[in-house]
This record gives sequence, structure tokens and C-alpha cells, in this order.
Amino acid sequence: MESLSAAQEPGSTILALNSGSSSLKFGLYQVGASRIEMLLSGEAEAIGGTDGKFHAQDSRGNAVHSERISLPSQREAVIRIDRLLADTDLPTPSAIGHRIVHGGPQLRRHCLIDDTVLRQLKAASAFAPLHTPPALSVIDVAKEHFPGLKQVACFDTAFHAELPEVARTLPIPKQFQSEGIERYGFHGLSCESIVRQLGQDLPDRVIIAHLGNGASVTAVKGGKSIDTSMGLTPTGGVVMGTRTGDLDPGVLLYLMREKKFDAAMLEELVDRHSGLLGVSGLGSVVQITHVAAASNADARLAIQMFCYSVRKQVAAMVAALEGVDLIVFTGGIGEHDGEIRAEIYAGLSWVGVSFDEARNRSATNPIGNPASRCGVQVLPSQEDEQIAQHTWDISKKDCID
Repeated sequence: MESLSAAQEPGSTILALNSGSSSLKFGLYQVGASRIEMLLSGEAEAIGGTDGKFHAQDSRGNAVHSERISLPSQREAVIRIDRLLADTDLPTPSAIGHRIVHGGPQLRRHCLIDDTVLRQLKAASAFAPLHTPPALSVIDVAKEHFPGLKQVACFDTAFHAELPEVARTLPIPKQFQSEGIERYGFHGLSCESIVRQLGQDLPDRVIIAHLGNGASVTAVKGGKSIDTSMGLTPTGGVVMGTRTGDLDPGVLLYLMREKKFDAAMLEELVDRHSGLLGVSGLGSVVQITHVAAASNADARLAIQMFCYSVRKQVAAMVAALEGVDLIVFTGGIGEHDGEIRAEIYAGLSWVGVSFDEARNRSATNPIGNPASRCGVQVLPSQEDEQIAQHTWDISKKDCID
């Protein structure tokens, strides 16, 4: 987007905090009604481990800070971000936005964080036990170190809040449906950012493949989500780095009955030790190199399963959309791994995708043959920009109200 100088619109500097289970991404943005400029971005990595890393870069991508540092918890990561901002001559933030993976049934729209919202978030922690507790910790520390600033919750589920009933409803008794057990969908901020980037060029039927250590495929019609691969939690759908994706429930029943697994053991299995890590024994899809796959049958199978799983979900979304005009790859793998992209859409010629090896390798849009009936593009996932924009919108509206 076009940049906006700080002088043009004072008081609109937003700090976006995007917490993961062991990482905290951050970005400082100058935001206006229709423009946004990144001033600084970075990440605290390996939180909770002994070999943490903290780094930041400016708007041109130039490194401004990098260090190896022990970060025992999100608290230390937020403190380190606060110190970095204090050491710069950049504007101080006027509000803080937080990425929240799952708000549960009560929180389906981006909103200001108050005591009621915090209680609802804590109550919804069971829906995303990998993600919500760290996010709550970040909110608590941010309130302490940035007193007086508005804090905004930006939900990954919000983009999917109006899924059609046929896609949203799970085939379980109504008593559980009424308790909020339904398809929520995730990576919504990423999907929003793709829709925003396409702008006036957004076609009617789009499939967004957000591929990273977590992965999902979403069908977008007329700019709105109509179906998505993840379900009640971010564990369902595509085979992922350490998560199973869709799994026969009978497997879990078998483990409970025959192997005496309890809920904690099942959670550990399906979220942290399965997926491509479980298949390869080497790591997640991010860690399995194509070189290793060339000589290791399990690693090769893991990559094939990942691509096959994504391809099946893309086909399902084609059916939901009754056709497709554009497929967008995004996320860490979707944006940077041309071999993965090639293997996925090599099996999609039936929907009108035509492979162009050179364009795919260089990620030159469109990465398929420009004459293809179905377009294929690579676009960056701009979750933090979406957080900043929503935070500015909500903070501004709150001031007016």
C-alpha cells in the first residue's frame, strides 16, 4: 500500500503483537484511513528455550537489531520489545493490537479488550490451548508495560464468522452445537490481507492456501469466506508440521481404550508430535529439506502427504465454490517454497491451472501460465498489517463514540 508519513496523521502509530506458542512477532505501523506504513518489525524466537533470538528490521528490510538472548517467557519478550522501541526515535504507539487465534463462541468480531473480553478469552482457552494462553500472557504484560494504551483483540476466526450453515455445522447432536461446537476456521487475518491486497482485482471465486507449519485452505466468494479446512480448532484440516489435520476419531478412541491415553496425552499427540514430524521423524515441513527428502524415504513421504493433503482440500474448495478463478499461495511455505507449490498445483490441471516452471521458481505473478483458465499467484501473508488496521479502526471509532 502507499506509505503515509507520520506528520500527516499524528497519533496513529500502532504496535501489532502476533503471539505464537514459542514466538512473538511484532510490528510498529503508521496507520491512516486507507494507508499504512511499516516503521519497524521483528520477532522474538524460541521463547521458553535456552537459545532464543531477538531481531528487528526497518521499513526497508535493513537489520536494526539482532541478538541471541534467553527469553524464558512472553513477559521477557514484551519487555525486550518495549526497550527496543524506547531506544529508537520512532513515534510511540497510541494503541496495541493482538492476534488472537480463537475467541470461542462469544467473540467473533475484532474488539477492544476489557475485563469482560479477558474473561471470555480465558473461558475459550480450551478451543486453542497451544495459542490462547501465550496470547493472554502477552496481553497482560502489554497492559503493564504500556499503561493507558487501548488494547485490541483481532481474531483469526472473525473472517469466517459468517460461514454458511451447511459449512459451519458439525454432524453432532444439537445440544453440543448450541454450546458453540462448530466450524470456526482460522488464518482469517491472513485471508483478509489477501483480499485487501487483491483489491479491485479480486475475482469472484478465490481459494487461499495458507501454508506454513500450520496450514489451511479457504474458499472465498465475493470477498467472503464460505468454507475452510480447519474446524473447531486449528488442529483439523490439512496435514501440518506437528498437527494431524483431519483424523478418523476412531484413532483417538482406540488410543484411549487400548493404550490408556487421557485428554492431555491425546492433545500432546495430535498437536505436537504428529503431522509431518510424526511421519518423517525429522521435523515439521518447515524443517524437512528437499535434499533430505531425496535420500530419506520417510521425509519424502511426509512432503508428498503434505502436498497431497493440500491438493485434496483445494479440490474440496473448488466444489464449494462451484469452480475457481484464482488460487493464492501464502504463508511461509506458500510464499517461499517453489517445489512445494509445483507439486501441489501439478495435480490441478483439471481446474485450468497451467504450470510455468520459471515463473513459479521466481515467484513472478502470475506463477502459472498467464493464459490459464484459473490464475495462480503468490502473495505475502500480511497478518500484522491487518492487526494494525483493525486496531486503528476500532480505536478511532471508540474515541468518536
